[in-house]
Amino acid sequence: MNNKAKVIGTGSYLPERILTNRELEQMVDTSDEWIVTRTGMKERRIAAPDEFTSTMGVIAARRALEDAKLTPQDIDYIIVATITPDYPFPSTACLIQQALGAKKAASVDIQAACTGYLYALSMAKAFVETGVYKNVLIVVSEKLSSIIDYKDRSTCVLFGDGAAASVVSLEGKGLVIQSVRLGADGEQADLLKMAGGGCRHPTTVETVEQGMHYIKMAGNEVFKHAVRRMEAACKECLEALQLQELDVSWVVPHQANIRIIDAVAKRFEHLPPERIYKTVEKYGNTSASSVAIALHDLLQNHPIKTGEKIMLTAFGSGFTWGAALLEADR
Repeated sequence: MNNKAKVIGTGSYLPERILTNRELEQMVDTSDEWIVTRTGMKERRIAAPDEFTSTMGVIAARRALEDAKLTPQDIDYIIVATITPDYPFPSTACLIQQALGAKKAASVDIQAACTGYLYALSMAKAFVETGVYKNVLIVVSEKLSSIIDYKDRSTCVLFGDGAAASVVSLEGKGLVIQSVRLGADGEQADLLKMAGGGCRHPTTVETVEQGMHYIKMAGNEVFKHAVRRMEAACKECLEALQLQELDVSWVVPHQANIRIIDAVAKRFEHLPPERIYKTVEKYGNTSASSVAIALHDLLQNHPIKTGEKIMLTAFGSGFTWGAALLEADR
């Protein structure tokens, strides 16, 4: 496993402010029962006014570096995955690089929505295994509350804020990135998007009044695509390694909602329910950071033994999707 990239450190950050279903009942026409039944969510975290994608990401990054026993000066490349950057430019990655003091690290933002962590993981794996860079820092951070319409019941109950980070390297012990499989389908782009703010619809009084700077989603259509694509990506990962579903010890899916998670879980019928790792109840959907937050949560709460295999899978706007198979090398 020495010639394969591995995740040697993880960290996360969740804002202190908790938005409960009971509070949402006072904001829109909904109920705790309706939200829990359809999404599995009871609460989500909301960033403070002076917390941003970069600042949350810096905290998660520092924790991941500490876990990896590395310093910012050891990092050669920073990849930030987000759909809520601090600015259109400069990149959030450059802001994080400066705050960390990682002066020799090249830095870039990528955007693959909820699949962002898996896309970043594939890039880090390629950079490290080809010897281009020694240590790559992945940061996935979202302040989704900044683009949510809290009058829209179909979206405001789903999303929360939070960040996570991973250090990828050939050195040390951790989770070997055995396989990553990704996909995209731009024909479905209109089903989940934020229309305002880009060059097609630059910010104007009219775009703001029309609510074009909020997330819009065709929920039922997204659900159907998400389940099918995530299942297929998991299967491709296993086939690439000539493994069976029985070989997987844990599944960490994108925490989109409980119905999608349960539908994906049926693919792994041999696993007891507690091995399908869920954080959706307490954090909601945090887009790019969702899988990484759940992975860190798993590692903190359940000792992972050498040889155990963890399947990650996600689906997001674009559409994008993917899966990754990690194997513990402790």
